[in-house]
Amino acid sequence: MRLSLLQFRDASGNRGVAALGEDRVPRRVTGATSVRALAQGAIDAGHDLAAAVAAAGLGDVVDLDQVTLLAPIDHDDPAHCILTGTGLTHLGSAEGRDQMHRAAKADAAPTDSMKMFLMGVEGGKPAAGTEGAQPEWFYKGNGLSLVAPGQPLVSPAFAKDAGEEPEIAGVYLVASDGTPVRIGFALANEFSDHVTERGNYLWLAHSKLRPAAIGPELLVGELPQEVIGTSRIIRDGATLWEKPFLSGEANMSHSLANLEHHHFKYALFRAPGDVHVHFFGTATLSFSDGVTTQEGDVFEIEAAPFALPLRNTVATDTHSPVAVRAL
Repeated sequence: MRLSLLQFRDASGNRGVAALGEDRVPRRVTGATSVRALAQGAIDAGHDLAAAVAAAGLGDVVDLDQVTLLAPIDHDDPAHCILTGTGLTHLGSAEGRDQMHRAAKADAAPTDSMKMFLMGVEGGKPAAGTEGAQPEWFYKGNGLSLVAPGQPLVSPAFAKDAGEEPEIAGVYLVASDGTPVRIGFALANEFSDHVTERGNYLWLAHSKLRPAAIGPELLVGELPQEVIGTSRIIRDGATLWEKPFLSGEANMSHSLANLEHHHFKYALFRAPGDVHVHFFGTATLSFSDGVTTQEGDVFEIEAAPFALPLRNTVATDTHSPVAVRAL
């Protein structure tokens, strides 16, 4: 049975959680003010998130036009919400990256991107009980970098590019015994600076230190084997660029379990109470088609089984010179 959760703030400033079932009508989860607290209660009680929602009960229908949607997960202390991701995980994802980095090479040898991709194709879906190929991994930021649906994705003034990456993100809460618990999946826009990345592969880490948007829904349960969606850019009310994107394990060179293992194998990421949002990668970028975004463009990402699209507008931060002061 399909179930997804939304977080919102009403006109009075009060937080709430709504459940979206098979009828896709959002109903308030009685007494719930955060998905994290709801998930923590489910972990403590030893049952799943769907059972926690059922136990709380559903109340009034929530008019989504009358509330402000929040990211479907957050943390009271943003430092304990960790954003990370993996790249070159989808079939076809190496093509654009390989073209970017081959342009800087004088020989025809495989780029590091292509080598990494092929490692995933050959060993990214290991047999149960065995460890598969290690994927590319990057740090994205913390809860301060997490952007809600409908809110602007703010590109730094020094950025060379403001490009979308339509993805699926896994959302996790670490239990009190240090066990990572996946609480659901969300549509995601892993906003990145592809021009900076193209300049030098070692600048990939810089290119990823940008905000990212997820939501509006947290899909509870398993992700379908195949996710088919659409990513588009709207400029001045008209569609500038549009392309389908594919996700789910049927379209990936790595299994989700392998990506999760190689993230959570580090004890650093198993601190009890921490929230993790992990982006699983994409093979579809407008940048690969020569698109340059500009302030005011709207990113729109939609995919079944998510009922609601993820929309965010591109904005640019003001220039803020930074000087280090000696104490």
